[in-house]
Parts: sequence; C-alpha cells; structure tokens
Amino acid sequence: MGNGATRRLERVAAAMGDLGAAPAQFEAARDVPQGGVLLALPALLATGLLRFTEQFYALPKGFYGIDSIFLLLALMALARIASLEQLRYVAPGEWGNLLGLDRIPEVRTLRNKLEILCREAGRAAGWQAALAREWIAGLSGGDLVFYADGHVRVYHGDLTPLPRHYVARERLCLRATTDYWINAMDGQPFFYINQEVDPGLIATLRQNLVPFLQEQVAISPELQARLDANPRQHRFTLVFDREGYSPELFAEMQAKGIAVLTYHKYPGEDWPVEEFLERGVELVGEETVSMQLAERGTRLSNGLWVREVRKRSAGGKQAAILSTNYVADYTRLAASMFARWSQENFFRYMRQHYGLDRLVEYGTESIPDTVRVVNPVWRQLDSQIRSLSGQRQRSLAIFGAQSLQGELSETAVTNYQQKQAQLQEHIEHLGQQIEQLKQQRKQTPHHLSVAELPEGERFQRLLPERKQFLDTIKLISYRAETSMASVLREVMTRSDDTRALLRQIYNTEADLFPDAESKTLTVCLHHLTQAVHDQALRHLCDELNATETIFPGTDLRLIYKIGSC
Repeated sequence: MGNGATRRLERVAAAMGDLGAAPAQFEAARDVPQGGVLLALPALLATGLLRFTEQFYALPKGFYGIDSIFLLLALMALARIASLEQLRYVAPGEWGNLLGLDRIPEVRTLRNKLEILCREAGRAAGWQAALAREWIAGLSGGDLVFYADGHVRVYHGDLTPLPRHYVARERLCLRATTDYWINAMDGQPFFYINQEVDPGLIATLRQNLVPFLQEQVAISPELQARLDANPRQHRFTLVFDREGYSPELFAEMQAKGIAVLTYHKYPGEDWPVEEFLERGVELVGEETVSMQLAERGTRLSNGLWVREVRKRSAGGKQAAILSTNYVADYTRLAASMFARWSQENFFRYMRQHYGLDRLVEYGTESIPDTVRVVNPVWRQLDSQIRSLSGQRQRSLAIFGAQSLQGELSETAVTNYQQKQAQLQEHIEHLGQQIEQLKQQRKQTPHHLSVAELPEGERFQRLLPERKQFLDTIKLISYRAETSMASVLREVMTRSDDTRALLRQIYNTEADLFPDAESKTLTVCLHHLTQAVHDQALRHLCDELNATETIFPGTDLRLIYKIGSC
C-alpha cells in the first residue's frame, strides 16, 4: 500500500472498485511542514478551483478523488513544488495531513490521474474559458481594459525541430513556441492560447483573442446606456505593444466597438516642449505620479483619425501613444498604456516562481498539413539580406567618416584616395549582392503549407493538453496569491514585500486541530521571523476567518490562528 498508508480498509475497498473516493478525515497533527499553505484554501475556492470540475472532469472510482487531486496540484504550485517529480522528496504523510488523507499519491499514481484527466483534447481550454468568463464577469464597472501580449516559451528538447523565435530576454533566436495571453490592468491573467506556428500578434488578435473577448465580455445595462447615448463609446479597450501596430486593425476594431491603445510605431518629430503640461496620473496601485503629457489628433495612413498622447521624460525623450478611445481622459490613457508592464512582470514572476516555461509532458503530435508556415528558403534569403545590409551601412559610415589628417602631402592624398576607392568598390559590391538576393527573395514564396515543407524542415507540435491543464491550475493559484497579497497590503508599509511574505507563510509549519462537535478545523501557524510579519499574518487570518470557508468534502469550518492553540 505504500509508506504512510494507514487507512487500509478504504484502500482495499478502492482497489476492489467499491469506493468512489476517500473522504477527507482530519486528525490532530503538530508541526506539519508547509502547513501554512492551507491559508490559501479560501482564496483558491473563491477563485474557482473546484467550481467547474464536475462539468469538465471526472475520475474513475479510486482512493484519490478529483477534489483531492485538484487541491494537491494547487497547493503544490503555491508551495513552489515546481514539478511532479519533486513530490518524491516531500513527506507524503505530512502532506496527506493537509488534505485529510493518510498520504498524498505517489508520483506514478498522480501521473496516471493526470493522464486520465487530459485524455480529451481541448478540455483544458474549455475549463480555462469557463474560468475566464467568470473572472471577466467579476470585473468592476467602468471602462474594461484588457492587455494582449505574446510569451515565447523556449524548447530545449530534441523531439521535434520547432521553428525559431526571437527571445528578447535572451537576445537570441531559439526554438520555441508562443503563447498569447490576455491579462487585466494589474497583471492578473484571464486565459491564453498556444500557437504552434506563430502567425504574429495581429493575426492572433483577429482570429483568436478578439473573438473570444467579444463572446465573453457581457454588455451591462449601464454600458448599453452609454453605447446608446454616445456613438463613439466602446465596449472595452485592448492594449498591446508595437508588434500589433496596424492602422487596418485599428479600423477593424473600431467597427466592432473595441478601442485600441498602443505605442506609435512611426512617431515622427518631437513635439514642442511648450505643449506638455504637468499632470497627475493615477496608476494601478492607486499611486499618483506626475507626468508631462500632451495630446493631439493624428490621421493614420488609412485615413483613420486617432488620439495621440505623448509623455515627455525628464531627459526629453518622448513616448508616443495612439488610441481609438475617444471617451477617456488622456491621463487615463497614459496610465493604461504604461500599466502594460504589469503583464511583463506577470510573465517574469510566473517563470521564476511557478515554472511557467517548464515542460510537463514528453511527446508530440502532428500539425495539420494545411497550416501555413514561413518558407525556410525565404527566411534564409531574408537573413542574408539583413546581414549584408548591416555590413553596407557600416561601410557607408566608415566611408563618410574618413578624412585627411595632418599635412596634405602627395603620398597621404594618394593613400586616402586608394582607401576610399577600395571602400567604395566594396560598398557597390555589397549593393549588387543585396539586389540579387532581393530578386531571389521576390521570386520565392513567403509562406508554404506544412505539407510543402522539405522533409528535413517539417516539425510537430508539443503535446498541449496536460501543459494547459497544469497552467490553468497555476493561473488559479496566482490569482489566489494576488488576492491574499491585496489583503496584506492594507497593513504593510512596504507593499512590494507582500508576495515574499506569502512565500514565507506558505512554507511555515502549522498545527491542525479538528473538532467534530463544533465542526471546525483550526490551523495554527507558527510564528514568523519578525513581529511585524506576525501582525500582518494576524490581519490576514482575521480576513480569512470572516469568509467561513468549509473544507471541501467535509462540514469543517476553517479557523486560522497564529501561535499556540
């Protein structure tokens, strides 16, 4: 039965198919390692961890039920147990105490459960969409703002030669796949889609992200009244970086009632300093900062009239912002645009603490033959043109910078003329090579279908289902952690320390005391390293106790305390 298995009769019944799932039965336990992670349970349940499990998932009869598996995976993410294999190095009985079981499943058992849960392709995407629909519906009123961006997930394996992508954080072109995310202004995630063949942000917005948001974002009576009263009113605002710059896309979004907000890709000359005014701008965390802002109207290449807002830094550099949001104040546009870094911070935090880029399953599957990809011959020609163009530009700079120095002797003038002639000949030769390559590139198809690729260039996609399932668990865990961090910010002087304090709490030992008569489960956390941290933790416990959360599968109300019980 395995080490730590003490509920033998139930395990025998499960092996014979007579037990649907072992119920949670808590016993008193002291000094449970990482017991502080149970503080996240109210937030996990409120975020929707178990809300749609019956709708999308089911497990056959066995000792470990679906609630136990989902809770275990979420608590693992919060405790920074990055992979299933790391469960081999934690005490199974101690973690079983956290779930009301004698022990947690072995890695092999957990893998088998995941294999059953992830058999049907697209189920994880449906679960994620249902959660996103609920999270979007829970947004407060006013102007809804969504942030779209791509995250390049590098692949270091050798199962398939994935296409290369430019990875900005490493400044290299590496084999990778791209996930496109939709986040809120404060960085909280809603959903993502994986593109095995990256068509770019503009195409992904048109084909995937915008249709999903149109379907999920409900029109409230208040918004409908504003739409009826103002023909320029929009349903929501979509924010993205320069990669999504396209006047045609802006016009399409405007026709659908969607405002866009992005950086100007071709801002032109700087505006006069006299146009800029010092304005107070309220940021995401309700902090108000001073910015030098100016606004004009701008007509794009397709005739679309948009608002252009510029921010002038202390050093005089101007950042140009374009928007088809004709209603909001321009200070609000500036705050929304610069809040895009919350999404970048989300990617970085998820990589560091939740293993967002970790490969969770080994295997590949075929890509439909009709999918269009960049022709590798065209890509090679384009790379050669870029390389030679760079060489030509550097040679032109050297040609223009050279001059005669010192006395103008006949020998010096002759040497100078020879060097300039050789350099000019080299520049002309590079120009001829570039023109020849451009002609070849022009005659080469830019895209091919997968079926038309040479055999050596064909690739497959990484298996997506289990990755998306576990990523959805991580999204729920991150949102739960964020909600707990917002409670701690109410009492902490340094708001940036809230997540570090939560990580300390999750790894703190705790005592568990169930009381069947009063129907309570008391979780007593050990003291933290500093008294000020204990004060913040006490405030968090009070807020969590007010939720009167019932542990799933039991009638025990959770009570959180700090110190001795």
